[in-house]
Amino acid sequence: MKPIDAVLHILREEGVDRVFGNPGTTELPLIDALAGVSDMDYMLAVHELTAVSMADGYARATRRPSFVNLHVAAGVANGLLGMLDALRSRTPMVITAGQQDRRHLVQDPMLSGDLVGLATPAVKHAVEVQHARDLPVLLRRAFALARTPPEGPVFLSIPMDLLAEETEVDVLGRSTLHGPGVATGIGEAAEVLAAARRPAIVAGDAVGRDGVIEELTELAEALGATVYHQPMFDGVDFPGTHPLSAGMLPPTNVGIRTALAAHDLVFVVGCHAFMPHHYTPGPAVPEGTTVVQLDTDQAEIGRNFAVRAGLVGALGPTLTALTDTVGRVPDAASRLEAARVLTETARADVDAEALAAYGDSPLDPLAAAHAIAAGLPVDAVVVEEAITVGLKLRRVLRPARPRSYVHTVGGGLGWGIGAAIGTRLGAPDRPVVAVLGDGCTMFGIQGLWSAARYNVPVAFVVMNNGEYRTLKETLDNVGGTAARLRRYPGLDLAPPTVDWTAAGKFFGIAATKVTSAKELRDTIAGVGELAGPLLVDVPIRSHAVEHGYGGGS
Repeated sequence: MKPIDAVLHILREEGVDRVFGNPGTTELPLIDALAGVSDMDYMLAVHELTAVSMADGYARATRRPSFVNLHVAAGVANGLLGMLDALRSRTPMVITAGQQDRRHLVQDPMLSGDLVGLATPAVKHAVEVQHARDLPVLLRRAFALARTPPEGPVFLSIPMDLLAEETEVDVLGRSTLHGPGVATGIGEAAEVLAAARRPAIVAGDAVGRDGVIEELTELAEALGATVYHQPMFDGVDFPGTHPLSAGMLPPTNVGIRTALAAHDLVFVVGCHAFMPHHYTPGPAVPEGTTVVQLDTDQAEIGRNFAVRAGLVGALGPTLTALTDTVGRVPDAASRLEAARVLTETARADVDAEALAAYGDSPLDPLAAAHAIAAGLPVDAVVVEEAITVGLKLRRVLRPARPRSYVHTVGGGLGWGIGAAIGTRLGAPDRPVVAVLGDGCTMFGIQGLWSAARYNVPVAFVVMNNGEYRTLKETLDNVGGTAARLRRYPGLDLAPPTVDWTAAGKFFGIAATKVTSAKELRDTIAGVGELAGPLLVDVPIRSHAVEHGYGGGS
């Protein structure tokens, strides 16, 4: 089998039915080979960040590694943001890039470069294929590494001439991988958990990725434990409607420490070391708090805090074993009832606050978030990349269905549009609503071309406040010169004001501008009937209006 035929053979066996990418001359052997097949589509993006982000959303929706094809050094550089997001969010994918022909690499030809050096900081592993005979082995290895905990992107640089060789190569068969089993130390950990008087659980994103929400819920109910989502969580890791759900931990050490201070024990499950955003002094875990930790990744155990019992093993079977061993603690029922009273009151208060702010545009940010949450069809998926409104959305959106919320903790802006396209392609039976900041949309606007090209029925909801509001609010919190003078150099997107409906139509996408919170809610309620992409412009009150000053940069 020739090298290019071996590539297609392996992709099929690994479950790849779509290639996401932006090709160039070094990818022509792959493009030529794909022209002769009907079971694998090339999903074209006009920017590499979009290609990687589409693959990110697709991998999460299908729960199998996706495949990306980039072009030489420039393409890898453009795709780095998406790779960083995938690495942080632990999304399994294999990324290839065509290297220049090896026969003239010594001359430093145009577009050549150290592809492995470029990609290495943004992926789990990176390697350049040197011999045609090694290509099947390295491609199989890449897929295996991508889906081995901790999952993530793996990169292969493939020289153009190698892919075009007529050499016969042996194709390595697909290996069956069995993950870790039940962790050891169940008895000790169960004893510590059962002895807690005020237990808390931190549900990390591995819970949602591994599909073990039900197992975690059963343990939480057996303990009567308050459950927090990890800071800036990427998916549904615990039912947002459950009375034990206390919402998201704040993304700072002091915020986490304050929230956890009410508990004598914290059980951290599948969480990457809390990952705070802004620096605040002191540790995340309060002094004297007992910590039990469970993860599939040995490196996570005790990474940033001391643990009384550290468990390494498959999350689902280990959680079930813990529940069976703990039984049901005597105070579980009373703890559950107390939590129910607190959560119902807190949720009613925030809903009332949001509803009181309903009105005409420009909309109050909390009201806009509430209108989206209230309008969502029950089976919808929210892909969120809206920095300030996104935080408010987390207060009012209480997703219970697995994989109904998608975010990236990676922080590489421009991810949302591509991720929403990939999510809908991977889950074609579920409506998808992308909630996007206007700044984030600017970073990834080329993705609208792919949405139009493939007529992907996604509602792209742009929260349009005309500014980098999160940075203004951060400056306000530290009380610097900008806050005193109410001047924020470089943080305004208006003027000129972007006409987002015109931007949507430029790419051939239907677009509308809402005039009230009620209209936004009704628009979102209809997304299940979309036959193609829709861009929704949502004018949001600016920082200047909210704080009563003239604004300007």
